[in-house]
Amino acid sequence: MIVNIIGGGLAGCEASYQLLKRGFSVNMYEMKPKKFSPAHKLNTLAELVCSNSLKSNDVTTSEGLLKQELRMLDSLLIKIADKVAVPAGSALAVDRNEFSIAVTNELLKYDNFKIIEGEVTDIDLSKPTIIATGPLTSDTLSKRIAELVGEESLYFFDAIAPIVAYDTIDFDSAFIQDRYNKGTGDYINCPLNKEEYDNFYNALISAETVELKDFENKKVFEGCMPIEILAKRGYDTMRFGPLKPVGLTDKMGKTPYAVIQLRRETREYDFYNMVGFQTNLKFGEQKRVFSLIPALKNAEFLRYGTMHKNTYINAPKVLTRNFQLLSYPNVFIAGQLSGVEGYVESIFGGLICGINMCNLLQNKPMVDLPIETICGALQNYIATTSPSNFQPMSANMGLINNLGYKVKDKKEKYKILSDRSLDLLAKYIQEGDINDRI
Repeated sequence: MIVNIIGGGLAGCEASYQLLKRGFSVNMYEMKPKKFSPAHKLNTLAELVCSNSLKSNDVTTSEGLLKQELRMLDSLLIKIADKVAVPAGSALAVDRNEFSIAVTNELLKYDNFKIIEGEVTDIDLSKPTIIATGPLTSDTLSKRIAELVGEESLYFFDAIAPIVAYDTIDFDSAFIQDRYNKGTGDYINCPLNKEEYDNFYNALISAETVELKDFENKKVFEGCMPIEILAKRGYDTMRFGPLKPVGLTDKMGKTPYAVIQLRRETREYDFYNMVGFQTNLKFGEQKRVFSLIPALKNAEFLRYGTMHKNTYINAPKVLTRNFQLLSYPNVFIAGQLSGVEGYVESIFGGLICGINMCNLLQNKPMVDLPIETICGALQNYIATTSPSNFQPMSANMGLINNLGYKVKDKKEKYKILSDRSLDLLAKYIQEGDINDRI
């Protein structure tokens, strides 16, 4: 049987793998390379368009726990991310080109996998379909999806951080260190004293931004807040956010007033991402303002930051907890379009849609993961949140914080939550027929 998957991003690729390995055929509809969104550049599948980091690998954090759960559920994309990882302290960051190529090549190994290039403008509701077009769904398809769900699609803004060339960083004004020394010297730190911070702050809040003419409702997702908007919230806001100096000491052994961190983009020491510096400043303004950072005074910007539209649906109103459309049960919505937010969360959405599409077509029970797991909690969130106040959700410990008793120490509490989650997921997998369910 053939399943149509619309979209070759993280969710679409993970869903494809889950179907392919179970013997189903997949027709993947991908508009690249015939048409690119404003943020996409590569011809290959599973392109990371924002950061190259999949966040923490520490299982006592929500991000690390989610990745570990996905490893247990045999996620192809997490497996590949582990293989092409670049040093990033306690985080899992990847060489984005190698990652995209590896995912594409792995799927192409299957004879029952076919890529159909070109933009999809309509959906054949008579065929089993997974829509995984992500936050950058084309305008034409967005309108068609809006018709299916019975309301206008919702959207918010997302922003991309700049990338600088390694050999143009001034190391007389920078130092290498991971926060709290957790890592192998994977971050370049660009410190600011108070005077330098003042100059940078004042230039940033007064810099010119790109006018967003195409959108009516200017929503910004908190997890990808443009640095200039964050700065305008208050003088110290950045110093308690992406510029926090906590856990870092400069060459003199002192804690700087503020620190900009740079993280490797590739396995080679050539491209570095400005961590937390998503922005909508005009390109010339980015060069001017960010060059006020002493370590970046002569930096070559290999990619400037940009802002783009993210599209998502009001999931609690139109989806089941299995990511099926209520009105069309053979149509699933995977990834960020469904209302989960983040790379790894999108991978999870693709995984659960792929598995449950298999089960639907074989008249088998759906995979309904325990709500005490991060994966199960995300399933629960998209189905049970109030439709009147629905916003995209990243993995967080608050989703599973229902121990029934208080634990004062946060680290201890998160470890208890993590251990419980992994134990319950292992039990869930063992009790079912792993070949059919997982």
